[in-house]
Amino acid sequence: MKDQVVLVTGAGRGIGRGIALELAAAGARVVVNDLGGDPGGGGADAGPAQSTVDEIVAGGGTAVANGGDIGDHGAARELVEQAVSAYGRLDAVVNSAGILRDRIFHRMSEADWDSVIRVHLKGSFNVSRAAAEHFRAQGSGVFVHMTSTAGLIGNFGQANYSAAKLGIVGLSRSIALDMARYGVRSNAIAPFAWSRLIGTLPEGTPEEQARVAKFRAMRAELVAPLVRFLLGPDAAEVTGQIFVVRRNEIFLMSQPRPIRSIHHSEGWDQERLRQHLVPSFRTSFAPLERSGDVFSWDPI
Repeated sequence: MKDQVVLVTGAGRGIGRGIALELAAAGARVVVNDLGGDPGGGGADAGPAQSTVDEIVAGGGTAVANGGDIGDHGAARELVEQAVSAYGRLDAVVNSAGILRDRIFHRMSEADWDSVIRVHLKGSFNVSRAAAEHFRAQGSGVFVHMTSTAGLIGNFGQANYSAAKLGIVGLSRSIALDMARYGVRSNAIAPFAWSRLIGTLPEGTPEEQARVAKFRAMRAELVAPLVRFLLGPDAAEVTGQIFVVRRNEIFLMSQPRPIRSIHHSEGWDQERLRQHLVPSFRTSFAPLERSGDVFSWDPI
């Protein structure tokens, strides 16, 4: 990563911060973006981004801070231009910024929906779109986007977050397809990690305390090595993929493909569908599982 220029959003805290520190320690020049809002997206504070920059510089690295709101298209373009102006080029983007506004679906407001989609999905688009112009011109570039098993598998009370995170998978795949001809790669990572976004989990009962202890063991900085690898030359053939990081575990996730089919030479009416569709597909229907049902063992 020596002298590579990497822009990391949401790098003032949590997973983004861990990624920024790892990349800087590997010799990258890092643009640290963080609006500095609260977990629900309110407010702004330049302190978190500057704190990460200060730590990088104190360790002998190179970094600059940016407090722009990536949900704003103009601010995202200014962020990318800052990277190019400061260091002469841009080699990689890590989209890590995010907020949570969890609500059970029938109580979710339009504001809850819009704010989460704006930061996660629109923000990832805004930054990636601005960077894409530079990547295309220079004939190289790498994107890593943070998705979530809430979108890949499911969770209660997170329709906004799940939709945004699954949307990021589609965005990453589309970027990989559209920009392969220009030497640009794009992958997604669903991280299991303790951060302030899940720091409000209840700890009132022994069971809840045990659950929180497991989350705390999945430290945010454990996500960073895979990000660093995906940005580097050893991952030159890796693009359009979805990974999960869970403490010391790395998973390659499946992507939607046909698994069963039925055909009727005379076409389908309601009676034929009644006779054939559910009986034929029933054993292959995806159950209503949550992330914890699929990743049901303790993190290793």
